[in-house]
Amino acid sequence: MNSQKPITVDEYISDFSMEVQELLIEVRDVIQKTAPNAEESISYGMPAYKLNGKPLVYFAAFSKHIGFYATPTGHAKFAKELAHYKQGKGSVQFPINKPLPLSLIGSIVKFRVNENLNKSIK
Repeated sequence: MNSQKPITVDEYISDFSMEVQELLIEVRDVIQKTAPNAEESISYGMPAYKLNGKPLVYFAAFSKHIGFYATPTGHAKFAKELAHYKQGKGSVQFPINKPLPLSLIGSIVKFRVNENLNKSIK
């Protein structure tokens, strides 16, 4: 990895091996297709997405997994589907050596978009 902190998501992704870059691009594509109005940035040193000024989801690459962060509510709603992945409060680890559950990631992002929009209405 590059010693300088990335400023853009493209810079973040380019710091990894081609294999990991492909996985990160897949996650990014799902987020962008599911939440086309979300703002993309780097926050906490990882790709971050906000909608209406509120956090939506984050993701990051590690040596053996892709971390996905959809706040505790996004993970709680999909607890059954995420049960066979290693988790923390508001985080889940998708192993690099297994196919990413892209449709599940899309469903979680869609849930977070709806949750975020509903909070904005109130």
